Amino acid sequence: MRFEGKVALVTGGGRGIGAATCEVFARDGARVAVCDLDEAPAREVAERLDGRGLAVACDVSRRDQVEATVQRVVDAFGRLDILVCCAGIIRDNLIHKMTDEDWDAVINTHLRGSFLCAQAAQRVMVPQRYGKIVFLSSTSALGNRGQTNYSTAKAGLQGMARTLAIELGPFNINVNAVAPGFVETRMTEATARRVGVEWEEFKRMAAERTPLRRVGQPVDIANVIAFLCSDEAGFVSGQTLYVKGGP
Repeated sequence: MRFEGKVALVTGGGRGIGAATCEVFARDGARVAVCDLDEAPAREVAERLDGRGLAVACDVSRRDQVEATVQRVVDAFGRLDILVCCAGIIRDNLIHKMTDEDWDAVINTHLRGSFLCAQAAQRVMVPQRYGKIVFLSSTSALGNRGQTNYSTAKAGLQGMARTLAIELGPFNINVNAVAPGFVETRMTEATARRVGVEWEEFKRMAAERTPLRRVGQPVDIANVIAFLCSDEAGFVSGQTLYVKGGP
């Protein structure tokens, strides 16, 4: 029960990697605020957490909603120890087709949303002189065709993690990023539809490119996030860990 007595807030917690992360935290003793744009999936996940979950609807791109969410978590649980920013969307397109709306939606959700959540969370973590923050980056941060907006956002999160590790380290707050490769989620399924490939074939091709010869599952990433949020990783900060089944 490595998170006994700890409180975690997970954005994008209603589905995929976020939901798996909530389940790992609760399994290991944490009380978990499951935050999602839609309350229904957040509630479904929270109900699976054996009384340790709290469902919260929040648009992470809106400062008022983020600050209200953090306050609600503190009011409900008395503290906030862990923030994991998994909320994300894709609006893929080639640069000559990408609209302002495509760009703004992705940047606002990933970058602005993570900034707002981290800013609100550190106001709680600094006085208690303890905190763990993890941003969900991606291998797309290294560049990926049709994802100028997404790649830019995911690369930016790595810079944010390094910078906040420097600023918040003196207050015993660790900040890191996790960059998954191909993981079987609704988002990657949407990518398969975009490029016109059957989902099962898309996964097969991804597995062939992966040294471990399989695609990632949400729990694979959740386990790494949980490690970075544990006291075992207390001397790890400002790092980006690529989790993609090989180098």
